[in-house]
Amino acid sequence: MEWLNSHVAYWHWIVLGLVLASLEIFVPSFVILWFGVSAIVVGLLLLMTGISVTAQVLIWAVLSFLCVAAWHKLVSPRMKDKTLAGLSREAILGKVGTVLEYSVEQGRGTMRFPAPVLGNDEWEILSHDALQSGDRVTVKDVSGNTLIVQLKS
Repeated sequence: MEWLNSHVAYWHWIVLGLVLASLEIFVPSFVILWFGVSAIVVGLLLLMTGISVTAQVLIWAVLSFLCVAAWHKLVSPRMKDKTLAGLSREAILGKVGTVLEYSVEQGRGTMRFPAPVLGNDEWEILSHDALQSGDRVTVKDVSGNTLIVQLKS
């Protein structure tokens, strides 16, 4: 232990921190980053004070735990994608919207959702029902970029 106290320098912690933080590029989980940040902080503390290796490891472990916990509690929930992007068909089936315009002869028109679905609030529609502007419709299927809808019952 005496050997470690005399041979572990502040820059060892800083290099370890930079290596750990750079590993985050290969493991995109935002966990290793906080171990690296904690190691850099320990290196800076060691530069300013002469703390023992045991205290350094203890500070690093506690600081790492606190950083990861704070990340997952405070920041991570705010970054979650609350849209249904990437779920395409499953995300849009059953959604209800309002017909904007519809041509009975062609069986085509456009509809609008109250909130954007898959990044768009207006969609092209197909229907076998005789729809009018203002009718409420439910999405039953998807055909390419066109929604197949029916009158909401």
